[in-house]
Amino acid sequence: MAAVVIAAIVLLFFRTASEPSGAPPIAGAVSGFVPRAEPAPAPDVRFTDADGEQMSLGDFEGKVVLLNLWATWCAPCVKELPDLDRLQAAMGGDTFQVVALSSDRNGAEKVPPFLANLRIANLTPYLDPGSVATRAFTPRGLPTSVLIDAKGREVGRLEGAAAWDAPEAQDLIRFYMNGDG
Repeated sequence: MAAVVIAAIVLLFFRTASEPSGAPPIAGAVSGFVPRAEPAPAPDVRFTDADGEQMSLGDFEGKVVLLNLWATWCAPCVKELPDLDRLQAAMGGDTFQVVALSSDRNGAEKVPPFLANLRIANLTPYLDPGSVATRAFTPRGLPTSVLIDAKGREVGRLEGAAAWDAPEAQDLIRFYMNGDG
């Protein structure tokens, strides 16, 4: 009898684990991620790259984007930059991009050497020196990471630092890359 009960539990576990639940996998390093009840269009904010070229989130259309709002003076922001760098190295490409957007004043002078000093090699420096883009997302503080799906919709956010290179963070991002959100 006990063997039958155990077999039923194991079968139920594997059946449940293989069927999509519709809910994003939120655990561990990204347990603070708050999914939106309904995805909403992300503001198509404008910002620049380190060379001063104008850009917008629309430039990343078709990709899942992890928009990280940060600043050099923010200790938790600086702590998570290496994790974001490793995430970009592991997953960045045609379907995913980390957009680390600095709100530092004089960002073009400050941010690239700051990232080089931290040995951040995979993140492109994006700059929002007037904090226009940052204000459009209304974060309660920095860092704030906003996950945007390939259709340009905000699907959720995490306020505060996170270990974005952790397996559970990558699982969360893959969930949206697979169109499950």
